[in-house]
Amino acid sequence: MSAEPNGGGGRDHGALLQTLTALEVDYWHEVDLHHGREGHGFYVPDGVFVIGETRMQGHEAVRGFYAWREARGARTARHVVTNFRIDHAREDEATLRCILLLYAADGEPVLPSLPAIMIADVTSICVRQDGRWLYRAHVLTPVFMGGVAPTIPPAAEP
Repeated sequence: MSAEPNGGGGRDHGALLQTLTALEVDYWHEVDLHHGREGHGFYVPDGVFVIGETRMQGHEAVRGFYAWREARGARTARHVVTNFRIDHAREDEATLRCILLLYAADGEPVLPSLPAIMIADVTSICVRQDGRWLYRAHVLTPVFMGGVAPTIPPAAEP
């Protein structure tokens, strides 16, 4: 299967776009509602998760990040993803791009409503293994930031 930049159209493209959109939505649902406890399972064993300058590679690194994040205490977040597109696709590999808007603050709901603390471009290199799509690389590139700081892994703190 091949897809042209910005879609290329076709039934196969639409099905793949829907499948990879569901992967992205399900990942952020896991992070928002279950503190990312199973987030590592969305990656191949040596998959890479990048937030700005911070790089985590492998299941243990991703698992460790979300465990650290949860251990910090109550944090409410909603990762809203939109503007999905496939830039590249083959039978078992595809590049999905979207935009992420992060609303987050420490504490339990209901919290004051404020603007997104980060808007980022997301590039997801996805591969199909054993019939399931997983992240080989999941890269968040901040475009706008402000307000409450996003959580970052301890290794990246000054």
